[in-house]
Amino acid sequence: MPGPWSRRRVAAGAALAVAVAGALVVVPGDRSTAADGVVDVGAGSYAATPVGPTPEGCDSVEADPRAALTDDAPQGPLPTNDWWSSLLYKRLDCRMSEPLHAHPASYQPTPGGLGLSTPREATLSGTPGGIGEFHFTFVQDVVVGVAGLDAPTVQVAGWTDWTVTPSWSDGTRSMRATIGHGLPTSWYHLEGGDALLTSQHDVRVWERGGATLGFTANGHDYAAFAPSGSSWQVSGSTLRSSLAGQGYLAVTALATDADATDAERAAALDAVAGSAFAEVTSTVATYDYDAEDAVVRTTYEIGTTPLEGYADGAVVALYPHQQRYLTDVDGAELDATYPSPRGTMAAYAGTTSFTTATPFTGILPEIPAVATSTGAGRATLDRLLAEAAADPLPILRADTYWTGKALGRATRIIEIADQLGETEVRDRTLGLVRDTLTDWFTATPGKSEQVFAYDGRWGTLIGYPASYGSDTELNDHHFHYGYFVAAAATLARFDPQWASDEQYGGMVDLLIRDANGYDRDETRFPYLRDFDIYAGHDWASGHGAFAAGNNQESSSEGQNFAGALVQWGEATGDTAVRDAGAYLYATQAAAIQEYWFDQAGAIPEGFGHTTLGMVWGDGGTYSTWFSADPEMIQGINTLPITGSHLYLGQRPDDVVANYAELVDVNGGKPSVWQDILWSYLALGDGDEALRLLEADPGYAVEEGESRVHTYHWVANLAALGTLDTTVHGSSPLSAVFVEDGRRTYVAANVTSQALTVRFSDGTRLEVPAGRTVTTGAYTWSGGGAVGGPASPTTSPKPTASPKPTASPKPTTSPKPTTSPKPTASPKPTTSPKPTTSPNPTASPKPTTSPKPDPSRGLLLAFGGNGTLVPAPGQPGTIQLAPARGVDTATEPSGAVVLQARGLTATATGGSTAFDVGLDAGSHVGNGTRVSVQYDLTGDGTWDRVEVYRYFATDPVPGTERYTQTVGLDRATGTLGDLRGGTVRVALWNAIGSAPTVVTARDSVLELPFR
Repeated sequence: MPGPWSRRRVAAGAALAVAVAGALVVVPGDRSTAADGVVDVGAGSYAATPVGPTPEGCDSVEADPRAALTDDAPQGPLPTNDWWSSLLYKRLDCRMSEPLHAHPASYQPTPGGLGLSTPREATLSGTPGGIGEFHFTFVQDVVVGVAGLDAPTVQVAGWTDWTVTPSWSDGTRSMRATIGHGLPTSWYHLEGGDALLTSQHDVRVWERGGATLGFTANGHDYAAFAPSGSSWQVSGSTLRSSLAGQGYLAVTALATDADATDAERAAALDAVAGSAFAEVTSTVATYDYDAEDAVVRTTYEIGTTPLEGYADGAVVALYPHQQRYLTDVDGAELDATYPSPRGTMAAYAGTTSFTTATPFTGILPEIPAVATSTGAGRATLDRLLAEAAADPLPILRADTYWTGKALGRATRIIEIADQLGETEVRDRTLGLVRDTLTDWFTATPGKSEQVFAYDGRWGTLIGYPASYGSDTELNDHHFHYGYFVAAAATLARFDPQWASDEQYGGMVDLLIRDANGYDRDETRFPYLRDFDIYAGHDWASGHGAFAAGNNQESSSEGQNFAGALVQWGEATGDTAVRDAGAYLYATQAAAIQEYWFDQAGAIPEGFGHTTLGMVWGDGGTYSTWFSADPEMIQGINTLPITGSHLYLGQRPDDVVANYAELVDVNGGKPSVWQDILWSYLALGDGDEALRLLEADPGYAVEEGESRVHTYHWVANLAALGTLDTTVHGSSPLSAVFVEDGRRTYVAANVTSQALTVRFSDGTRLEVPAGRTVTTGAYTWSGGGAVGGPASPTTSPKPTASPKPTASPKPTTSPKPTTSPKPTASPKPTTSPKPTTSPNPTASPKPTTSPKPDPSRGLLLAFGGNGTLVPAPGQPGTIQLAPARGVDTATEPSGAVVLQARGLTATATGGSTAFDVGLDAGSHVGNGTRVSVQYDLTGDGTWDRVEVYRYFATDPVPGTERYTQTVGLDRATGTLGDLRGGTVRVALWNAIGSAPTVVTARDSVLELPFR
């Protein structure tokens, strides 16, 4: 069971600029100094300290975010959103961490050491072919520790690009361990006692060669390598060694099958023995984007230090996305492979580096209007453009996510209007985008909304209002900020002065550096916060505190960020940003095809799907955080539809198959998000997508889309055909399409000088400044942007200097391995909008809160049959249904409603208070919202309406307290005396795909009346 946990609001303001003892405060690194709490960046600015909620977690972490670091840990901004983040950002287990799924091994700290697990098979749950999950669940095989070790907590001593060093100490005994992605071996440094390997399962030793021990625990094979001269004592399920006084140990998980013979086990041990004492002490990935060859070459370097002898090079296991594009490896391939949630991992012994060459298949500002610039297509597009132009930038909610969505919609309209020469619509919409971005990029003293603020304790930039835990959990910064960067990239083509460093370009760069900073010398933010360098994709959760590890739902919104970097870099002439975007884009495109769309074949037999809605550290699910609709489960990994999402069409046949699967699971054609899904289908079968679109002109528009863009996208892809990945251009903003064997070559020029694009089959395309041009099957040209800088600048390329690492050290008793599992939620009537991330906690959550005091107001309690009653203690519970679609802070039709009528009382001038008991059980990602309404005279008119922020429940069974301290989301009207009035309370799940239970007996409402 997790230790004590508290979500407390950290006070905003000047107090946040003060460091607690031993903590490092990272000060803003801009050229200007903070004055009046504002830091100037060119003409833009941000708040120097948070102006709203900040990251929440265990008390020690809220008091000092560096609390889980050792004294000798690296200084600087804290890494978050990683596979091991729950070690550092402690949120549920305040002593240890959640399971750490490194692949091919998983780990779980305990007070006595580090638990190891090498699951070979997935556990399936849910409905085959319906809502379901598979997990390679952590089940502890063996614990590596020090005899007598009982550490009060596990800390982090260091990390590198894909390793981490947990550290334990109880004052007498200590241990450090090094674990990492792709490393079957873990290394340990121990002090104060003998090395102890223990298991809750029967242990069978099948090789005992002095210092080396081969054993099987829980059906999985391991080899323990102690220093020369050591010996092992075996007693039942306990293995013990003094390590000949040397204090180091290596343990390797072997890639043997359960039915292997002892001779095969011994051979597997021999194959890895030469690498056992080559302790990994640094891991660094460096990349190079070659625009001419349209490829990203990434070299993964594994630095090792021999614990004894001349050992050099570790055993390294490669993920499928790495193995597919492997060009060189400094190591010897092993016969055996490791199973993992991502598919089979090929293994190499004695490895010091390997290199991949991943194709960059091109992006575009927008699909060219080859079929819609004249004739009937143009007439349709003109009509739809006029409709969209009436309100091109509608903001559903003025937070970072929904503002970003609105900016995304507006920029699509700008691109289309520009291609058609509709300059009035284009320029008016550009003005709205400019005004919105400028507002968000301008801080003034006291401004607390539509503003970005720096949190120096955590090393992060938070936009306020935040959403989906982007403030309180550091979730989804790449999702939210990607929309801002993409909009700025479009604006930069038409207004390069606005995008200059002297104006607002520095603020755009600040968002980039926070979400996935490309500069290893950056002191304000961690390097590549959201991107897992070895796994090849982003993680959405800031803390990753789930039994199933970290997770990512909307891989396509991650790609929206990567594509935005490419376009911003091209438009502003910043090759460092462009190349970082190309690296992220190409690598993630490969990983998405392998894992979300199952090119790797990792989805287990019997699951009933060939695509996933979410990827977890230990598996995957056909589900989302917000809906059980197949349209949204599959659609969330395709939106937003932009020219940065052509990678979705790299395998056209798979696109068609995925759409067919959706129709099958749905029991018919899509009834929500049709525009998103037709646009995705158009990348595989444009003609069919266009037929479906034209047959259903009254479809409901997804919140980030417009009818004009959907028609433009689908109609033009129906003409162009599918993406041809066999031919590439020399510009990142180029692509090739093929239909019936005829190719169309497309290139966009976002600079202010003419450009020649060379294609790999010899075709050349001259592209004037600010235009998009095609040749081949279609010859077309459109657009009229002035373009950005004529030639790219060469800011330093983010090549890697290794980060400090820590010597090995484990701890922790294994945690129960229940992995989060969404259940089906009813189908929304409106087209809900997903947004992202795991267990979003939009509002602070106290562990205890004072009960309302009847002496201070009118007390009402939750009763039966939809009533509010005078006294608490009513038996029973109330069940809230799963959320239905997107949270718009609007009461849904299925809300639970409680009322009290005929009330007469005098207003005190105070405010509403409530204390509601909630329990979502072990379900992850639920959030409950309450509204309170007052009809002062009983005439049927609501004189005062209060809607409170939702309260994110934790996945630990037991009642939690939801109180008014979360704060109001919005309120209308004023209070006065009650004269035969009515009070109405509504409760509903704003997010989450599982029900929540309300305890009636202790849920009360205190009203500001006497």
